[in-house]
Order: sequence, then structure tokens, then C-alpha cells
Amino acid sequence: MNQIKKEGSVFTSFDLFLRAQPPPVLYTSILIFISLYIFSPFNHSVFIALVFVFSLPFFLFLYSLFLFLLVSFFSISEIINKKEMNPEPPKDVVVDDRKINISNGDVNGTVVILDDQLGAGFSDVEMKKIISEKKEDCSLNSVEVNKIGESNAKEVNHQIQSNGTNGYNSYMPAIKAQAHFPKPQPPPPPQPQPELERSQSVSLAESMPSIGKYIKDRSTTLSAAIIKRLSSLTEDGEDFVVKNDSLNLEVTEIKIPGVKVIVKLKSEDERFDLKGRITFFSRSNCRDCTAVRKFFREKRLPYVEINIDVFPKRAKELVERTGKSEVPQIFFNEKLLGGLVTLNSLRNSGELDKRMRELLSQKCPDGAPKVPVYGFDDDEDEEEEEEKDELLGIVKLLRQSLPIQDRLIKMKIVKNCFAGDDMLEVIIHHLDCRRKKGIETGRQLVQKHFIKHVFGENDFEEGRHFYRFLEHEPFITACFNFRISINDSEPKSPSFLADKLARLMTAILEAYASDDRHHVDYYRIGKSEEFRRYLNLTRDLQRVDLRLLSPDERLAFFLNLYNAMAIHAVITIGHPEGILDRRAFFGDFQYVIGGYPYSLSVIQNGILRNNRKSPYSLVRPFGNGDRRLKFAPAKVNPLIHFGLCNGTRSSPTVRFFTAQGVEGELRGAAREYFQNGAIEINLDKRTVSLTRIIKWFSVDFGQEKDVLRWVMNYLDTTRAGLLTHLLSDGGPIHFVYQDYDWAGNL
Repeated sequence: MNQIKKEGSVFTSFDLFLRAQPPPVLYTSILIFISLYIFSPFNHSVFIALVFVFSLPFFLFLYSLFLFLLVSFFSISEIINKKEMNPEPPKDVVVDDRKINISNGDVNGTVVILDDQLGAGFSDVEMKKIISEKKEDCSLNSVEVNKIGESNAKEVNHQIQSNGTNGYNSYMPAIKAQAHFPKPQPPPPPQPQPELERSQSVSLAESMPSIGKYIKDRSTTLSAAIIKRLSSLTEDGEDFVVKNDSLNLEVTEIKIPGVKVIVKLKSEDERFDLKGRITFFSRSNCRDCTAVRKFFREKRLPYVEINIDVFPKRAKELVERTGKSEVPQIFFNEKLLGGLVTLNSLRNSGELDKRMRELLSQKCPDGAPKVPVYGFDDDEDEEEEEEKDELLGIVKLLRQSLPIQDRLIKMKIVKNCFAGDDMLEVIIHHLDCRRKKGIETGRQLVQKHFIKHVFGENDFEEGRHFYRFLEHEPFITACFNFRISINDSEPKSPSFLADKLARLMTAILEAYASDDRHHVDYYRIGKSEEFRRYLNLTRDLQRVDLRLLSPDERLAFFLNLYNAMAIHAVITIGHPEGILDRRAFFGDFQYVIGGYPYSLSVIQNGILRNNRKSPYSLVRPFGNGDRRLKFAPAKVNPLIHFGLCNGTRSSPTVRFFTAQGVEGELRGAAREYFQNGAIEINLDKRTVSLTRIIKWFSVDFGQEKDVLRWVMNYLDTTRAGLLTHLLSDGGPIHFVYQDYDWAGNL
């Protein structure tokens, strides 16, 4: 930091700034106002207001002016300081056959800077200024250099600069050499280099040559050591390991301290070039298809999977090519290999590699099953083709005819609404029917979720009530399954949509998740054709009638919807990292389903937990009279917490359920979750460590000891025995809850 010299004292700019005090007039003014405040006849609050309004800005201006003058003084001082810190170029003086660089100027002290070489010793050096005698031919001061102690250095370049201070020590001791250090060798003579033009600024390497040279030499030494270590690996029998050499698998493992490198060369069977294509037809939740997929992944063979549940029109092609609809069916190019039984038979007999060489050595012909193309397989079966809603004509007429505007209703501003009487008149005039028929038509529009009462008070009644189209609801634009306009096609069966959603998402997991479902490739999912079809499916949920679902179908639907929305949320807005991110992830990411908004928090706490408060929340998801309450189960099943995956590492693994076996599948999910570390038992310390999910939703599980009895149903024999021992001896049990890992399950 630049120094400001003033009458023998040395201050930095920062020191002067800290020592700066407000002007005395400010203190005097403060005392005057305090006195007036105490003895003022006015009310104190009025007096304070007057002070702040009239007086405070004036004194703030004075203090600002004082700071401005102070900063100006610093700026001028620093300009003067720069001139003093940059004196005339130093002159070289030869002392004892060594050049010493001495700055001119009238100084009483000097600062010594030693340019040391790597490995050179140091000596205590004292630079003393002797009294100079003025001569006409010479203007230099003579300098006497006295060495204290014996120097181990062969040559030391001394650069002496004036520090411009008064009254400071006349010498600065350097580091004393250690006697046991070896004496360094003199450096080689420098090679002549062409002169380069340099800017006026001094680089860090020029100002600190010792540090720069040290770093350079140490990095060179480290690089040489690494290269030497790598070159000696082939000679060191302990560091070079060949595993399974007798089996001729050619797997080489190289061990380096701190690094493990495994190089696996392709075996002879894997080295031939596959010019053809492996294709197999599959379905979701098919064990044989999973086995075929796992075999190809382990062998690292590229393949194309055609899932009939994702591409239903390809089922007809499967029957035409094989004469049956069973899966899996494997094709090498256009040739049918067979199913899992045929694959295992060829693999066990050793004929599989030979068959692959014969059938896959040629380029794939046009007659082979086609690879699914993104965005071009939109044509579904005829039964799945969208049908126009029978009320669509009336809806379009109402959208064009009704006066839609903002209104003040019950002291609230309601946007984009219309009066029910106006709608009834349009319907009667258009259909040329009686009033009763018009009211019935209005109720059908509400049941199909084309319109809704602004406060949800009724379906449709005659009178001065106000309604709103679904596309005008305030929440609609924030729903991620809404695109520009509402899906006006005839609502499909909720059972069909729920089953298709489960099959689509299961196919996605089978293709883009690890076998244990602990790791999910969200990036590839977002780019896949399966996910694009899922997004199209979510538009059909906008006006679906969930009342037609059975209790088990409804439970499986909302579990699957939660897991699918969590995947969509991770792809769209990312994993939740902080508190605000979690609020956006669980509360703001929404779908419109059956005319109502659903977020992850609403599904979990409002539907599956029967309108219970979420952790650390003071309010319930649904208010009184909310029509979504009728979809909540009558009794909360605590197993639901082990079927919901929010995309984090500490959450249960992601899965999708079937309506027929949802209860058994939930029990299996809970058993898997507890056996993977959700509970730890320390018998010596009588401590049970539980997942934090149980603490967050303790109202669903009951008291802590009741939780342990409930958990025993989902533990293996060893842990269940330890837990039984803790509960039976009557001693105290200490409960500890594990930290929740919010990192993504990537």
C-alpha cells in the first residue's frame, strides 16, 4: 500500500481514513438538538419528526462535504507519493567486484532486497551509510558493506533502494544460513536473448523473482518425479498387475498411489465390427425383457428397443414378423433370433457369437425393423384418436358471445368472468330450447370442466352467479401441462390414462435409469421420444373426470403422478438446493388435472395424507369446501411415503405402481427402503437411527415406540431380532434421525 510521509510519521491511506473524525460542528449540533428535545414545549414525537424532516438533511450534507474534502486530500497525497516513490534511475556502484544498485536521494536508512538463487545460503547483511566527503568530480556516496557471519553464497546480487522514510533502522537483517546445508553451485551464465519491448508496468515475476523461480523449479521437479514414477511402473512387479491372464481376458490394472487406472481391452470375441443392428420388441414391467436388456448392457452391445406400450402401432408389426404377440422378440438385422429362451440357449452352447458374426457382419438392410424416430410416431391406434367434444360448438359460441370482463364481487376483484344469466340466455337462444334444458347444458359444461364458478360455490344455478372459463383461471398459465389453449377434445377414460401414464413412465425408467433405480439420467429422458409422448399425455389430464376412478386406481394414479411430475420438475427447473428452490419445486410446479391445480405438495399432503399440514407449515393445503378433498382417502396409509420419490438421494427409489397390486408394491417399497439404510440399530448404545421422513411425518406413524413395532414388519430377520430385544427388556431407547441428502439421484 502506498505510504503518505508527513513530518517523520508514516500513515497509510486506510489509517488516515480510520482516524478521520466528523467535524466538531456536527457534535455541537447534536448536543443542541438533544437539549431542545429535553426542554422543548412540543410533543417529543413531533419534535423528532421536525428534526428528521428539516435538520438532518442539512447536517448529512455537511458530513458528505467533509468526506469529499478528505478523499480529495488523499488523492492529492497519493499523487505526490507516487512521484516520491519513483525517483531517478539508480546508479551502479562496484564494491568488491560486485555491482550494487543504490538509489539517489537524501536518506538516513536503506532497505536491502536479496535476489536469491534456488538452494543458495543466506547471510546476515548490514548496510551502513558512512559520512561522504564532497568532491568536485564525484557525487556518489561511498558505501561500506560488512558481512556478519560467514556467507555460503558464491554470488549475491544486491539491489538497494531508498524507502523514503526518516528515523528508521539503518539495516534490515536477512535469514541466516544454516551450517548443515550444502553449499550451492553457481548458476550457469545466462544465455543471450533478444531484447523485447516492455510496457512500463512491472509484472509480478519481475517484482518477486525469488518466488517465481522457486515455483518454476519445484514444478519442474514434481513433473520429473511423476514421469519417473510412470516410467518405472513396468519394472516394478508390485505396481503392475495382470489379472485373469490365464483366461486371456487381457485386463490390465495399473496402481498409482492415489490413482487407480484400469484398462480393459476388448476380447477377441468383441473385436469384430458390428455393421448390423440388434433390435428387440418389449413391453413395460416384463421380466424377460429386463433380462434381455441387462444382457445387452453387460456385453456392451448397442441395441434398439421398441416398447409396444410406448409405440402401440408397432404391435401389429410384431405380429406380422413373428406370428405372435409375446415379447421379447430379438432381431439380428431382419432375421428373427427368438426370445429369451433362445438367447440363453445360444449363449450357453457358445453359438451366440458365431450367429452374431454371421448375421451382423453386413450392413442393416431396409427390411429390418425401423428405428423409432422422435416426433414422427404420433399416429396412435384408431381407438385412441381424439374425438371432438359434443359441447365444443356451444363452448366456442360462448367464448365469442359472452361479455368477459373484470368485476368486483364480494369485495374482491375477479378477473375474466361472466354472469351465469348471460350464458343461459346465449344457450337458450342457440339451442332454441326451454330454460330447464339450458340449465342442464350449463351443468354439463361445469362437469366437463369447461367453466367453473369463480368461488367454487356451485356447479351451475340460475341466478346472479359468476363463472369463468378454465383457460382464464389465474393458475392456468403456471401449469406445466398447459400449452397455449385448453384441450377441447372429449375427455378420455381416467382408468385408461392412469394405466398409460404408468406404462410410459416405467418404460422411461427401464431405458434411462440404472437397474437398481438409484440413478436416473434426466438429461436423456428430457430428449427422448418416450418423454415427449408423456408430455402429450398430460394434456389429456386437463379435463379428466377423476370421480370415475376406484380407490385403488386413485391411489396408484396419484402416486405415479407425483413421481412423474418430480421427474418433469427436475428436467425443467432442476433439483431443489435451497429453501427457496424447494418451495418452487414442491409448491409452484403444477399440473391442471380435472380442472384444478395440483402441485407435488398438494398431491402428497392434500390428497394422499388427507389434507394434513406439510412439515414446518401452519396451514392445510385445502380450505373448507375445496372440491379436491373428495379424492383424498378416508384413512392415511403411512406406506405412501415410501412410494414417493422427489429426485433426491435420501428419498425412496423411483417406481410406478399398478392399480391391481398397489398395496403389495408399497409394502415392497418400504421393505427395500428400510433395508438400504433407513434404519440403523446400535445395541450397545441402545440407539436407533431412523430416516428423517419419519420425523417430518410423525403424525402419520404415531409415537416413536409404535413406529419401531411398525417398522419391524419390513426388516430382515437380524434387524428385527435386535429391535425386538430393545423393546422387550424395558430399557430406554434413544432415537436419532439421519440427515437428509438433498443432492440429486443422478
